[in-house]
Amino acid sequence: MGSSAKKKKDKKKDFQKPKLKVGKPRPKPTNFTDTSFKAKTIALSRQSLTTVTPSANTQFTHHLSLLTSRSDNQRRESLSYLTSSIAPHQKDLPQPVAVLLPKLLPLTLDGSNGVRAQLVKLLQNLPPEDVRDHMEKISMYIRAGITHLATDIRDTALEILEWTLDIDGKELVSCPGGWIKTLKTILTVLAWNEDAKLWGWTSSRAIVGRSGSKSLPRTLGLLAALLRAGLVVRPSPDTLEAQLHRFPLWNVEYHMPPCQSNTYGYLNLFGSAKDQDSQGYENINDRRRIFRNLFEGRVARGVSAARREGGDVGRAAAAVAKALGEGLNDDGLRDE
Repeated sequence: MGSSAKKKKDKKKDFQKPKLKVGKPRPKPTNFTDTSFKAKTIALSRQSLTTVTPSANTQFTHHLSLLTSRSDNQRRESLSYLTSSIAPHQKDLPQPVAVLLPKLLPLTLDGSNGVRAQLVKLLQNLPPEDVRDHMEKISMYIRAGITHLATDIRDTALEILEWTLDIDGKELVSCPGGWIKTLKTILTVLAWNEDAKLWGWTSSRAIVGRSGSKSLPRTLGLLAALLRAGLVVRPSPDTLEAQLHRFPLWNVEYHMPPCQSNTYGYLNLFGSAKDQDSQGYENINDRRRIFRNLFEGRVARGVSAARREGGDVGRAAAAVAKALGEGLNDDGLRDE
């Protein structure tokens, strides 16, 4: 009986019409995962399950390498991390300043305002005693930034110039190219050119004149600070009481060997020949002589024209005139 019932059921299937599905199947979701497979093992890539994090020096070096990233946000975040790492350890940096500056200084010409603003914060946290030995390289990027076509980049270069003058203006004007090239760059930006036919202020205004009312007084103020650093003799800190305390060794420093390095470097006995602009002038007498021969007439004419404008520009030009009066005064002219 059982077999005959099964045969009847199979015959009924032969005469039944199959139901066909018409149309496209329902689309699968984008996050669909096929789980119909069966596997005995699952192979995973190598993963580290340790809880040891990279050291501070390793992270510092990693973020230092990211300063050349194409992403503006990545460069800014790396600079922010470096700043937070440097600020608490000014005397014991994770990396020496000689390694940091070649990575940091090219960002002076970066196109992102946020990157340059963070760069200035980082530079201000560097130890001043370690920065003094690199003034020549810093001045090169300052001059490149001051003459840039972008207004924001010029403003950042002026901030870095102000920072270097605050650290040690004497070291800046004494390094190779720091005196003549820096003065030429600032005077070119102010359009106080030597070959200008008209010495009027408005007729020869160049880069700074188009950059707004704030950049011009600031540039004149930094020119005054540069002139004071290069031309003004610093008063001796010794008081009368200190001199009496050292009796009878008065003015003994004038009979001691000079404190500056490479005292006879201006003779250039063993070095390669250098042009006048690329030389370093550590002696204040040499800087005054160079300024009188190359820049005194241009600066005097430019200052007299700028003072007639009045306002912030006139006050900044008056500061330049005051620095000229103090620096070119022959009273007390002596070697440093």
